[in-house]
Amino acid sequence: MAQNNPVRQIRFYRVEGMDCAEEIAILKRELVPLLGSEDRLTFDLLNRKLGIDLTENPLLTEESIQVAIQRTGMRAIPWEAVNPTTSEQSIWASHQKTLLTAVSGLAVCFGWGFQFSANRAFAEKLADEASQSVDVPWFAKLCFAVAILTGSWSILPKAWYAIKTARPDMNLLMVIAIGGAIAIGEWLEGATVAFLFSFSLLLESWSVNRARKAIAALLELSPLTARVVRSNGKEELIPPQQVSPGAQFIVRPGEKIPLDGRVIDGESLVNQAPITGESVPVSKGPASDVFAGTINGDGVLRVECTKPAESTTLAQIIRLVSEAQSQRAPAEQWVEKFARIYTPVVLVVAILVGFGGPLLFQVAWSRAAYQALVFLVIACPCALVISTPVSIVAALAAAARQGVLIKGGAFVEAPAHLRAIAFDKTGTLTAGRPIVQKVVALNGHTEQELLTRANSLEQRSDHPLAQAIVAYAKERGIQSPPADNFQLIQGKGATALFEQREFWLGSHRYLEERGQETPEVHAQLEQLSTQGHSIVVIGNSQHVCGYIALADEIRPGVKQILSELKQLGIQALVMLTGDNLATARHVADQLGLSEVKAELLPQDKVTAIAELNKRYQQVAMVGDGVNDAPALARASVGIAMGAAGSDAAIETADVALLADNLALVPWLIRHSRRTIRVVRQNIVCSLSIKALFVVLSFAGMASLWSAIAADAGASLLVIMNGLRLLQNRVD
Repeated sequence: MAQNNPVRQIRFYRVEGMDCAEEIAILKRELVPLLGSEDRLTFDLLNRKLGIDLTENPLLTEESIQVAIQRTGMRAIPWEAVNPTTSEQSIWASHQKTLLTAVSGLAVCFGWGFQFSANRAFAEKLADEASQSVDVPWFAKLCFAVAILTGSWSILPKAWYAIKTARPDMNLLMVIAIGGAIAIGEWLEGATVAFLFSFSLLLESWSVNRARKAIAALLELSPLTARVVRSNGKEELIPPQQVSPGAQFIVRPGEKIPLDGRVIDGESLVNQAPITGESVPVSKGPASDVFAGTINGDGVLRVECTKPAESTTLAQIIRLVSEAQSQRAPAEQWVEKFARIYTPVVLVVAILVGFGGPLLFQVAWSRAAYQALVFLVIACPCALVISTPVSIVAALAAAARQGVLIKGGAFVEAPAHLRAIAFDKTGTLTAGRPIVQKVVALNGHTEQELLTRANSLEQRSDHPLAQAIVAYAKERGIQSPPADNFQLIQGKGATALFEQREFWLGSHRYLEERGQETPEVHAQLEQLSTQGHSIVVIGNSQHVCGYIALADEIRPGVKQILSELKQLGIQALVMLTGDNLATARHVADQLGLSEVKAELLPQDKVTAIAELNKRYQQVAMVGDGVNDAPALARASVGIAMGAAGSDAAIETADVALLADNLALVPWLIRHSRRTIRVVRQNIVCSLSIKALFVVLSFAGMASLWSAIAADAGASLLVIMNGLRLLQNRVD
């Protein structure tokens, strides 16, 4: 007797406030106890989409889910109730963090100006130990209050959740630091901490927002309609989502292929670079596989659909980017880890100082309370909190000056720990366009004659190989009018009249079909093909006039750059490419790469990155195409070639080389290592000063104002040290 499987019941929500991995972890803590397994939750961080599988929990009510999510300080909206037009166009919804951070920063500046102009005796009061606070004018307090409220708006619910769950975190630490500053009258310090912490959170969330745009760029690759052939032979335009596997559709010249499929009839060259990264269009004929999002050439193709729209290679790219961005948690700031122990220890010690002194050592209550307050001020992590974002912002600014866009503080430190780097070939290690490498004239013809005829025949074609030949002829000063009676032979070549004589031009396969190939020419062409060359043969009805070999050119200086990376301690330099194995190996041999993986689809590149992660833990991926986007997202650090790279690759990557200069990769590693050194110096400096004043506090030799001055001095020192990173330039 057959057993019926239960129908899966999945409920989707848009979760407002789910912007990073921290929120995902919080949601898991609340929802897993209700569901019994983490496997019943799916997260799409890019779209703030939460999926809950209720197949095993059919009695779990909507109200229970909403209440659980509300306890985290976030808000859930049923996915079907989301209005994309209003949610995306709302300025407040789209730019809330930016607006709040900007208001906080302006309020700090105005408040400082009011306080400075109204209280010029500030230095005298600092020297007065009896004075425990600075008189802050009410209008300055109002500005500081606005700065604190707007700067801490997003962290207050999280801090409250940390209190309720007894899980102290960085958010709670910030609230305590801000509240303590207000309690002792240091409104300026509290407002500054709120602004700087809000700014650091803004940087972290920026990469996720940019990744959302990358998804939109990927979706634009897929055409909105498919030209389906009905049983009566008529063609009908329908959305690709309505096409079932087995259905047949027509792709006209120049159109995007709407679905993955297998060619039934027709021949054409297809530009597969958006999906596979191949440097030149690929010839397609009966029984050839084609991919959604690729671009058809000059021929008409009749294709049988092999996958539904949601399972195409392009759809998998989009899904892989989303999953990789969701699962890969950003590197935790060291202060967050430190706060897990630091916060409760500080609170416990302050309580012991305030109550232990009078009860155990007969210290006056007022004296003990003052010492506890001094200890809280000394222990306030202002210098630590300020130093890290200032150092990171300085590092980001220095990188931007060199044409390196680093998308957030989490990705500044990561390059320093890299142990392996994977490179895409086309457009990264190579220029990404075919260039004439060799011209061979045969049967009594000269190189000049061969180029003249090839230039004449290729002027009417927009094929990349044709454009390369025309450009090469122009560089050599060869001018010839377009050939007459030009006829394209789909997927093979072309024929035309030149000086009243018929000539043909085509691929090695077309030469074989014409039966004009000699064993000697065959051996030469096979050898060039194994070296990664594309061959264009020119001939007439009597014989072969010659051939032109083209290949993708290696970027200048790449070999030296790879050598420099090895000197920096990178253990493995790997090539990942969708090109054929012969071409990949030829390029790898020229560059001295020991490991190469060729003929890879986007999901294969993700698998290769995952394998490298297991072997080396910290792996970077450098690429430029849409097909590289999933691998860029999966790597520890994704680096996109910015000038020539696709929008999806640039938006998905953690780092974009806007100058399109591969030499910036070793610079990025050195810059990252220097940033880590500066951050560590700041940590040692601030903690050493605090440790000194803790000792002085327990010895009764530190006052409240000296503690505040020490904290301000430590903050100034670490800020100035962090700003040194602005001077880091390319050697």
